[in-house]
Amino acid sequence: MYAKPDSTTMKSRVARAGDAMDAALKSLSYRGEGNGLDRGGVDGRDLGQSLTGMRNDNRPVDDGRPVSVEVAPEPASATRVPDGIETGRPSRAEAEAAVRTLLRWAGDDPNREGLRDTPARVTKAFGQLFGGYEMDAEALLARVFEEVEGYSDIVLVRDIPFYSHCEHHMVPFMGLAHIAYYPTRGVVGLSKLARVVDTFARRLQTQETMTAQIADVIESILKPRGVAVMVEAEHLCMAMRGVQKAGVSTITSQFRGVFKDDASEQVRFLTLVRGGTK
Repeated sequence: MYAKPDSTTMKSRVARAGDAMDAALKSLSYRGEGNGLDRGGVDGRDLGQSLTGMRNDNRPVDDGRPVSVEVAPEPASATRVPDGIETGRPSRAEAEAAVRTLLRWAGDDPNREGLRDTPARVTKAFGQLFGGYEMDAEALLARVFEEVEGYSDIVLVRDIPFYSHCEHHMVPFMGLAHIAYYPTRGVVGLSKLARVVDTFARRLQTQETMTAQIADVIESILKPRGVAVMVEAEHLCMAMRGVQKAGVSTITSQFRGVFKDDASEQVRFLTLVRGGTK
């Protein structure tokens, strides 16, 4: 058990603490409403008066005098907004200038003969490599062939090649996509499934997101009884940089509907993907 503190000793400590506080307040430069700090003490004296004019936040003291606020001038660069930026997308000239900047940063001369036309070529290539931003995957699946409505078994399109770019390093990854679905109200053109893969692959991506996006749009538009998507790819950001391990495959998959609910349907899908004759 702790001994009960002696009240006389405690009062003495409080008094000494009060004297120390008074001494500290004298040395401060804060000013109150008078010519200096209103001092108080302890033992019944108002310590709150000792803090007149002081504050513990960033608000200015309201003493009735007008407050002048100095605002730093806006940098000149803030007013130089290119026309392309105003519409949300840079102009082609800005894109080419950005490529020249990267070439200089890499340590080369964008004005030498071999690189002189590189900014224009890169900008044109970007239009193809990232053309997926201009494509509508839902529109690709809008037309359904209902004359084959009586067919209700699995439809599988496998070994769809794709090329994409990692959104973390903008380095390519490429591989094959396999898509299967159980139709309900008809089937979609087989080439449309390959175009759906391209729509999402030709964007800055992660393989996991791309796999889910393909399954999402097929499930949303075609309303099938089940969808299965598997993507296998090699990532050059892993082969060319970082751990530098070439030949490593990454496999992602999404199962919806009967493929998710019935493990035997997953086995059937994987058997057809792996065991079929090429």
